[in-house]
Amino acid sequence: MKIGIIGIGNIGGTIARKMKAGGHEVYVANADGVEGVRKFADEIGAKAADLYGAVAGADVVVLSIPLPAMSELPSDLFDAVPQDVPVVDTSNYYPGLRDARIPELDDGMTESVWVSRQLGRPVIKAFNNVLAYSLQKLGLPEGHPGRLAMAVAGDDPRSKQIVMSLVNQAGFDPIDAGSLEDSWRQQPSTPAYCCDYDAKTMRRALAAAIKGQAAEKRDQMPEHFAKLGANPSHEDVVAMNRSLSPLK
Repeated sequence: MKIGIIGIGNIGGTIARKMKAGGHEVYVANADGVEGVRKFADEIGAKAADLYGAVAGADVVVLSIPLPAMSELPSDLFDAVPQDVPVVDTSNYYPGLRDARIPELDDGMTESVWVSRQLGRPVIKAFNNVLAYSLQKLGLPEGHPGRLAMAVAGDDPRSKQIVMSLVNQAGFDPIDAGSLEDSWRQQPSTPAYCCDYDAKTMRRALAAAIKGQAAEKRDQMPEHFAKLGANPSHEDVVAMNRSLSPLK
């Protein structure tokens, strides 16, 4: 498949590497234009593109940019992209820490529902509830004991299945997390968020989420990270996340 990836940070860049290693034709882009991604593209054997080149003819598009930047994408970016092409939203909302406040989200709108409205098309929520280290280092072959899981939410069954197959190729058990509206269950500071759970536990974590509780915990994250010190280990971060949203 041709996979267009916009954003080559820790998550987008890792997805690009994994999809290229899986034999896909990968195009990468960001707001800096072709030259802004050429070095990375050459490094992994992908093709450097501008935003329009990344989505043109793509079988899947991955958006791995800060959530507020979704509203800054060109309004016609997806005009020529068929509606049955899955668009994956990997973003998370961190107001005050990284992102400007978005009133609709602060009023309780589900993050990826907001993204879908900015783009004017359906999206699939995936690759957002895993730490960058986990995505880079902890993927395992299908069927391997202890394989970690990742939540995938969306409204179109075909698009969701395509994205779930990519999650599987990336080394994680894909868990159907329901509709796009249901994706609030995998947003920051929910029990399913960045806790390195296997498939069985991930399903429990998604079910354990309580609407409206995560935002307050999310906004306290800087204080919790400060307690971990300057260079917390991956294990420390996972343990902290689990302790803030413990499963019974």
